[in-house]
Amino acid sequence: MSATNDRYETAVARYFEAWNAGEQDALTKAVTAAWTADGTYTDPLADVHGHQQIAAVIAAAHEQFPGFAFRPLGAVDGHHDIARFGWELVNEADGSAPVAGFDVITLDGEGRIRSVHGFLDRVPTA
Repeated sequence: MSATNDRYETAVARYFEAWNAGEQDALTKAVTAAWTADGTYTDPLADVHGHQQIAAVIAAAHEQFPGFAFRPLGAVDGHHDIARFGWELVNEADGSAPVAGFDVITLDGEGRIRSVHGFLDRVPTA
């Protein structure tokens, strides 16, 4: 793995640490480590800016899906300051994954996330 790939892998690992942080303190620390202070997160359900709003979106996902964890789906691919990767939301009790998506992130010079553009590929039916 090249140093460039390590940069993308590290950024995505921090991203998943944030999405899987359970307690508020851990979530705050993980979001701060993963995103720039003015970072953004945009998907079909959210368009937020800054650590506090990003942490709120993540906390809301945990409330909606208790007992679930975000897992990478496939390899991370990147070039320049951009990376893309798939993910799924997995029920830790039975292994089912009712939600899956694909995210594109941009990074700053230190490898922290400036922006996330998320796409939902699989969602539960109402």
